[in-house]
Amino acid sequence: MKLLSVLLFIFSLCVACSLPPEKPFTKEQLYKTGIYTYFTVDDSPESVLSAINKDGEVVLNAKYRNRDVWIKLLGKLEGITVQIIEK
Repeated sequence: MKLLSVLLFIFSLCVACSLPPEKPFTKEQLYKTGIYTYFTVDDSPESVLSAINKDGEVVLNAKYRNRDVWIKLLGKLEGITVQIIEK
């Protein structure tokens, strides 16, 4: 019984990590993050918005000053959160 309750708890945590937002994000909110200003992003803004509004998060391949990076966008209640990860 304990094992089942632990597994359900872990499953609920994993599912809660990336849920679609209650209110869809707009292009203005995406542009406020500055990713298209400071980085060279391969994906179009429309495809990024579609992914973040569907899944709640998206990871993008990008370049910053000839360095490859990943950009992780998370959709939260406060807005879109940006995390930069070097490859």
